[in-house]
Formats: sequence, structure tokens, C-alpha cells
Amino acid sequence: MTQSLTQSPPAVAAPAVAGTGRRSLAILAVILLGQFMAVIDASIVNVAIPAMRTSLHASGSGLQLIVSGYVIAYAVLLVTGARLGDRFGQRTMFLAGLALFTIASLACGLAWNTPSLIVFRFLQGIGSAAMIPQVMTLIQRTFTGTTRARALSAYAAVISGGMVVGQILGGLIVSADIAGTSWRGVFLVNVPIGLVLLAVAPSTLPVTVRTERKLDLAGLAVLTPAVLLLVVPLVLGHEQDWPVWTWIALASAAAGFIGFARVERWVHRRGGAPLFADQVLRAPGLILTAATLFTVMCTFGGWLFVMAIHLQSTLGYTALHAGLLFLPMGITFALASLNWQRVPERLHATMIPAGLVLAATTMVIMGLLLRNGADFGPLELTVFGIMGIGFGLSFSPLMARTTAKIPVALAADASGILVTNVQLGTVVGIASFGSVFLTLAGTTTVSASHAVGVTAIVEGVTVLAASALAARAAR
Repeated sequence: MTQSLTQSPPAVAAPAVAGTGRRSLAILAVILLGQFMAVIDASIVNVAIPAMRTSLHASGSGLQLIVSGYVIAYAVLLVTGARLGDRFGQRTMFLAGLALFTIASLACGLAWNTPSLIVFRFLQGIGSAAMIPQVMTLIQRTFTGTTRARALSAYAAVISGGMVVGQILGGLIVSADIAGTSWRGVFLVNVPIGLVLLAVAPSTLPVTVRTERKLDLAGLAVLTPAVLLLVVPLVLGHEQDWPVWTWIALASAAAGFIGFARVERWVHRRGGAPLFADQVLRAPGLILTAATLFTVMCTFGGWLFVMAIHLQSTLGYTALHAGLLFLPMGITFALASLNWQRVPERLHATMIPAGLVLAATTMVIMGLLLRNGADFGPLELTVFGIMGIGFGLSFSPLMARTTAKIPVALAADASGILVTNVQLGTVVGIASFGSVFLTLAGTTTVSASHAVGVTAIVEGVTVLAASALAARAAR
């Protein structure tokens, strides 16, 4: 049951394992590998888009649904997955989600047309939504003190860095074309990893105390169509020249989100357990952090999607070439994400918005460099690397600093809310910025390059807005 601020939180298990022993590190390795596998699946498909378009004869809208369909299901069901973890145990739900994700990955690799692949991607998302919310809860219950801060930093780095690694790994897999699998390999690679985790996780993950958490089926029933009414017209609108139904759907989405807020208040008054619980939303800085993460991932997800198409379809690079171009960004992002704690603590509040300003500036510069159809050279790679530093100095510390303040009793719901915003931001970014790019792009290299330049500049301005939110959250 959801508690108000005057009520006590739900009973939870004490930390399952404390300290930095081998058992706790094994737990961290297992859950972060599961997290990493789920995160890269949101971006690994990007580099395979041209191959899918040729093999499946997919439209631009179909490609966007293949990429974002996974994230839609993942985002909408995350909080419910967190509740199920409290109710049935984090180990049980992690294993159930991992099993579904692995099976759905195999089905994606065997998909015979665009609709079947979209359906299987949704199933992948459902598996991730069951598995991933358990990760932060297990971290909160396994680690304490400074070791928890380090574990949360690794967790944040995996969430954001996995998207960049997905681009590189996708390029390697598609270009390797093992046994003629082409784009199918980006899904099939999950199967052996998933099977290994399924073999190891039962004996590694701790058993946690179950609690009688109620599910918010009313909230879920309102939130799901609201998200679909927002994303579907953004994905399909540009190809259909924005017919009347797209505007009706967007207006209905706004009404749906307002209705969701009212339903959540109604559930709270009746003593239920709303998806976005009042007590969790009042955690220090959580709402502003969630808004910042949404905006950051909106631009980041949209940028990766647009660049994957531009590098291969416009500039004619191979999947491997396109994937490796993300390497400087991946390296600098990882270094910044894992070493930001070396910066004096008094500078952390300034470092986060400053990192986003740096990311915004480099994104605008990249747009100016690419708008005339220029190839990717040393200058562009350098700018890409600096962009990784900017995002690394902002995303990981923002996530880690906020989650470190959340009590263990609220870890599951807070994890669901924050990661929901991250994933919804990715969906909206792919749909909105992808639509901007595809609408502006024509059949010639010059027009497509102009489109990527304009899109990058618009995204840079959006990241600046995120830096303003981050500055306020830091205060």
C-alpha cells in the first residue's frame, strides 16, 4: 500500500549482503550484465537499420517502430515491474524477465517481416521491464556507504554508456555477418548471454523478503494508451503528411496524461499504490532529476537514431565504419562516467549543468560541420569525443547523486520512475527528432546533410534546456 508522508514505509529486507566481498561483487556483475544487455538493445538496432530496410522492405515508420517499440513497452511497464519485484521477490522477477527477454531476442532474430519484428520487440521490452527495476533495488539492499555510491555510479554508467556501446557493437555484428545472419545477429547475440545469466543468477542473487505491494492497474490502463497516442503519431506523421488523426491523437495524449495524474490521485486517496507514489515523488530532487533525465535522453536517443541513418544512408559508410565512429564518444563517456567522483565534491553541483552545456555546444558544432555533406574526419571525431565527456560528466553523476539519497524502502519505485523517464525520453527523442530529420531529408546527399545539421542544432538547444533543469535540481 502506498504511504503518505505521515505513514511508515513498507517493510523490506535488510541489505542482503554488505561490503565489497566476492559475493556482493558477483551480484553486481550479474545484475549489471543483465542491465547492460537490456540497455544496448535500445540502440544496437540503430546501426542495423539500413540492413533491415533492405531485407524486410521496411518503411521509415516501420523502422522507427522497430527501434522504439521495445522502449515503449519497457518504459510503460517499468514501475509495475518494480512492484512485482517487491511482491514476488527481486530474484524471481529478474529471472522471469531475463527468460522472456532471451526468448524474445531469439524470436526477433528469426522474424520474417516488419510486423512480426515489431511484436517481438514489444515482448523484449516487457521482459526488460520485469528484469531491470530489480537492479537498483538489489544494489540498494546489497551495498552500503561508499561502496553503494560506486555501485550506483557503475549502474548509471551502464544505463547511458550502453547506448553508445550498442552503436559500436551493432556495427561489428552486422559487418561480421556470421553465418549470413546480417542484422539478425544484433538480436541473436543476446541468446547465449541470456542463457549464461539464467544458469548463474539463481545461485548468485540473494533471496529478499516479499511484501504485499498492490498493483496500480488503473494507472497502467490510462498511462499505456497515453504513451501510444503520443508516440505513434510522431512516428507515422511525417510519412503521411500529418493528417488530421495525428493531431487528434496528440491532443488525446495530452488529455490522457492529465487523466493519468487524476487517476493517480484517486488511487492514492483510496489507499492504493499509484505508479508514481506521492512519497517517492517527494524524495529530494527526484522530480527535477526525472525531468532532466527525460530531456537528456530525448536528445541523446534521437541523436543516435539520426546519426545511424545519416552515416550509412547519406554518407554511404558500412555498418562497421559507422559503428566505430562512435568509439571516441564511447571511450570519453565511459572515462567521465566512472571517474567523476574524483572531482572535488564542492564542484559536483556545478559540474552537472556544465557538462550538459559542453554537450549542447558540441552537438551544435557537429550540426554545423555536417550540414554541407562533409565526411567524418579527425575534427568531427574530436568533437564527438568532447561530446562524450559532456554527457558523461552529467548523466551518471545526476543519476547516482539522486538515487544515493533515496531510502532503501523506496528504491524499487524510485528506480522505476527514474528509468521510466529515461526510456520515455528515448522513445520521444527517436519519434520526434527522427521525424524532424526524415521530414527534412530528401533524396539527395545535400538535403539529407542539411536535415542532420538542422536536427543537431535543434537538439543542442534542447540539451541547453536540460542544463537549466540540472542547475535547478543541483540547488
